[in-house]
Amino acid sequence: MGRLEKAKERLKAIPKDYTYSEVRTLLCHIGFEEFNKGKTSGSRVKFYRKKDGIIIMLHKPHPGDVMSVASTRDVYEQLHRIGEI
Repeated sequence: MGRLEKAKERLKAIPKDYTYSEVRTLLCHIGFEEFNKGKTSGSRVKFYRKKDGIIIMLHKPHPGDVMSVASTRDVYEQLHRIGEI
């Protein structure tokens, strides 16, 4: 099992300690680019995949890097819906 498959399997488990860094790495490996929505965006971040125009929005956790379980589940559901997981 390769690194990308292991990352997907970890996301499928929806762990309590899933980090924003892991999400960013996974999304970048499957073709998404990270965009900050601007000065007033706060912690909102957009990931955009140019080839099919898919956008995934999420909140960057702060002050740490660990995402909430709800945010992790949301990312999983979005990737499942588009057929990446």
